[in-house]
Amino acid sequence: MKRKMHLGFDLSWTHLEGRWRLPGSWSGVTFPDVRLYEEIALLAERGLIDFIFFGDGTGIPSTWQGSPDAAVKWGIGWPRQDMSPYIALMSRLTRHVGFGLTYSSTFMHPFYVARLLNSLDHVTGGRMAFNVITSTRRADAANYGFDELMDHDLRYERMEEFIAVCKALWDSVAPDAFVWDRETGIVADTAKVRPIDHVGRFFKVKGPLASVPSPQGRPVLIQAGASPRGIRASAQIADHVFAMSPGLERQTRHRAVLDQALADQGRNPQGVGILWDVVLIVAETEAEAKRRREQLLTVVPPEAVGAFLSHQIGYDLSKLPAQFTILGINEEITAGQASPVAFLNMTRHLDPQATMSREEFYDVLLRRTASYEETLAGSPAQIADYLEEVFEATGERGGFMIAHPPVTPRDLASVVDYLVPELQRRGRFRTAYGSRLLKDNLAD
Repeated sequence: MKRKMHLGFDLSWTHLEGRWRLPGSWSGVTFPDVRLYEEIALLAERGLIDFIFFGDGTGIPSTWQGSPDAAVKWGIGWPRQDMSPYIALMSRLTRHVGFGLTYSSTFMHPFYVARLLNSLDHVTGGRMAFNVITSTRRADAANYGFDELMDHDLRYERMEEFIAVCKALWDSVAPDAFVWDRETGIVADTAKVRPIDHVGRFFKVKGPLASVPSPQGRPVLIQAGASPRGIRASAQIADHVFAMSPGLERQTRHRAVLDQALADQGRNPQGVGILWDVVLIVAETEAEAKRRREQLLTVVPPEAVGAFLSHQIGYDLSKLPAQFTILGINEEITAGQASPVAFLNMTRHLDPQATMSREEFYDVLLRRTASYEETLAGSPAQIADYLEEVFEATGERGGFMIAHPPVTPRDLASVVDYLVPELQRRGRFRTAYGSRLLKDNLAD
């Protein structure tokens, strides 16, 4: 029997960077109308999608020229809502599809996040995932009292302690602690509720979590570290890993490095999947898909490109010298504790040692900003061929996060109506949900 892949809808940027105005996007409603998300929830459940995922950022991008003006004007990285109440509403319309919520271990406190995720797991009936991130964006850091970004490796140390505290809190009340005895009036067994008494480098937490254990016990943990230090953190804390798709050679290498890191932690690599980020346009014919792909070049105005890219990598691209190399700029990004992995992914098609001009660089990255270069466009059979190739080459564990759909809801509906049936015909995707719990559906 063929191994089945998992699929998620990544809605982190659905309404941003000009996608909202392309043909096929919602008409009559605009972000953050909850009806947009209720419609997606019903669509995802109809398509048997594993979960709907929300990345997050809490600052208005201001790295470009030290000002948020370009981002505000063109809708770059903002506006964004806290999606936890939206998830609660979406869950009331559905029974199986899961939800992924993002919070930063760099800025947040583990007690608050553990309690919130516990509550959401109750509300959704056991369908929550927690995407824990370290933050690399200065606009976010400034909102939490940081003048500079925390050191790269220190961010991961804080993340590891953050998750250790969360896990201890989720385990601090035993699943059978509550008795609710009407005759005696006893609510819970005191022997099964214990403080955690955590004292660490970053956090001091007494505990226990003052909550009823949730249906899953704890949310599914997702992490997206791609640097060597990030992969080591993933191996320690993640149930599933979220990763970019920088080409099959790098993807197979990422899988191999992660497997070794998992083995070093004493974990079974077979139990941890990678969900590969993929941007796609699937249509009834290849010609129609490629025609629609060309529309992406009109999405982001040239004036907004610098603001978008500077925010993503944590480096003000307006300060680029007239001539430079990718390698040289990457060294500056690394020295500033920003996001060298993101920059190298964006520029992976360029010679890192070749000298180039600002004009050449911006011309190339205009296409990158619109996701034009990495967007797969084709018929259901062509897209399924690609997904199968990657899935098989990377160990048939995990699947794909269908990220930043160019047009919503049209492109998500096409996944459900064109791609899912093709994958089902090939025996690569479920024909029914196996469980009400997200952790069980992702383990199939």
